Amino acid sequence: MQLSDDQPQGGSPPVGKALVHLRINGTEHALTLEPRTSLLDALREYLRLTGSKKGCNQGACGACTVLVDGNRILACLALAIQYEGREITTIEGLADKGALHPLQAAFIERDGFQCGYCTSGQICSAIGMLDEFRRGLPSAVSADMTGGPHALTDEEIKERMSGNLCRCGAYVGICEAIRDAAGDTAGEPGAAP
Repeated sequence: MQLSDDQPQGGSPPVGKALVHLRINGTEHALTLEPRTSLLDALREYLRLTGSKKGCNQGACGACTVLVDGNRILACLALAIQYEGREITTIEGLADKGALHPLQAAFIERDGFQCGYCTSGQICSAIGMLDEFRRGLPSAVSADMTGGPHALTDEEIKERMSGNLCRCGAYVGICEAIRDAAGDTAGEPGAAP
């Protein structure tokens, strides 16, 4: 278990602080935090995991998206203390023994980024979104997910990723990367339905 710099070696935390145990990218961390510290600030300021970005800090841009127990959340709106005992995955935890996650590789291949500021949130969100799609969770595009496989069209991807903004406008590459990583070519020009 890794201790934060301000973690006491024994006894209870200082007044107004709480001892929080977070499991991030497979590693346990014990942090002494104010109870109102956001998960994003715990990641960036206490653990120096700076891949998750602070864009708007009000849940509107998605640059801070991380995975908690496989589900995507906005880390700027989450209190770190709420996620004690949960499995948190950031962009830094996606590669496996030096091999990029398929979505990371697809973003590079399809040029799904320009400045890169939103990319970590886009990738984490896309991982959660693809899982939601595979589990048959509905969207505004596909309200009824019963009755067999559905195509992962550009419209479907855009709707499901609408909480993640790219100020550079790399949406075409983002959609292509997500479709590639999903192994689904539906919705591409010339693709079989």
